[in-house]
Amino acid sequence: MPRKTHTEKPERRGQRRGMMETRTPRPKPKIDFIADALDYKNTNLLRQYVTDQGRILPRKYTNMPAHYQRRLTRAIKRARQMLLMK
Repeated sequence: MPRKTHTEKPERRGQRRGMMETRTPRPKPKIDFIADALDYKNTNLLRQYVTDQGRILPRKYTNMPAHYQRRLTRAIKRARQMLLMK
């Protein structure tokens, strides 16, 4: 059987890309800090990595190495446990 040589792609009926709204990207926080500052007592720094709903921002937004992201998560959870932040 000969090969099909369609140069044009067929139209898709259920394309959603044209209909969907484009999301505005979340602004990434630009924060320089010392690794020792990642402490559960430093709530001002920790609040910058938490959303208004109380969710911890992922690495995609914080641009932190995995090691520091884990320390940040641990510090936020400790501060929540001790009721220093919600």
